[in-house]
Amino acid sequence: MPASYAYLGPEGTFTEVALRTLPEAATRELIPYVSVQSALDAVRTGEAEAAFVPIENSVEGGITTTLDELVAGQPLMIYREVLLSITFALLVRPGIKLSDIKTVTAHPAAQPQVRNWLRANLPDALWESAASNADGARLVQEGRYDAAFAGEFAAARYGLEALETEIHDAENAQTRFVLVGRPARPAAPSGADKTSVVLWQRADHPGGLRDLLGEFATRGINLMLLQSRPTGAGIGNYCFCVDAEGHISDRRMAEALMGLKRLCLQVRFLGSYPRADVGVADVRPPFMGTSDEEFGAAADWVARCQDGRF
Repeated sequence: MPASYAYLGPEGTFTEVALRTLPEAATRELIPYVSVQSALDAVRTGEAEAAFVPIENSVEGGITTTLDELVAGQPLMIYREVLLSITFALLVRPGIKLSDIKTVTAHPAAQPQVRNWLRANLPDALWESAASNADGARLVQEGRYDAAFAGEFAAARYGLEALETEIHDAENAQTRFVLVGRPARPAAPSGADKTSVVLWQRADHPGGLRDLLGEFATRGINLMLLQSRPTGAGIGNYCFCVDAEGHISDRRMAEALMGLKRLCLQVRFLGSYPRADVGVADVRPPFMGTSDEEFGAAADWVARCQDGRF
């Protein structure tokens, strides 16, 4: 039997479409799961080699369900990411007209991306969330809702019609998906990489977040995502999910992570992996004094001073 990849299902989700863009997906059994949590748990229990789930969109930012699952529980690691342009269709059962629609459904992450369209075209429709956009289409097929926002490609799968297409409030909206597996050695750096970590402060104090971010800033490391998530320990207790440019094998990134490990109550390493938004392995040069060569030269100088060879 081929190794399996779990993904947020059912069949016909944007997640499945994005997953099938990975070359290795052709050699894996692709198994839909009903939720992000169950897909990631399949990896933790060994039922699946990896899970493919949404983690961020360009309209609302981080997908909190995925971030919270990566923050808590048995550690997992990100190995790949995929960007997919997103536009929605309004899927209905045959014969349904716009004036007939009283209830609509989709994944919660879809609502901010169609909110203005919904207000302009279906201002009185009741919104209820579904486990995924394709699951919303399935619920419409079953007659539980009048319409669902999903990919137009899901219409045929669920015997529905696309009443409206190209629905989006923001031009060029994208969703980022990640391939998540059990912890192992990160892939070799590509030259255009991203490192993801979760940070817990030792205590809440003035300038605490600035101190953590300073470990990146002083080494010329650009942050690509910073999102706070509640720890569950009470109001005001947060951890921070961070995506930063670079690979853990880069001297400046390794030193930043060592500094964070020293400052933080806990640091969870979520992986170093190739960036999906760079066509070739070519990123802007680091700030003066932050290249691997300059870090190496500085370390050699300190060693010579310790040996009395300065």
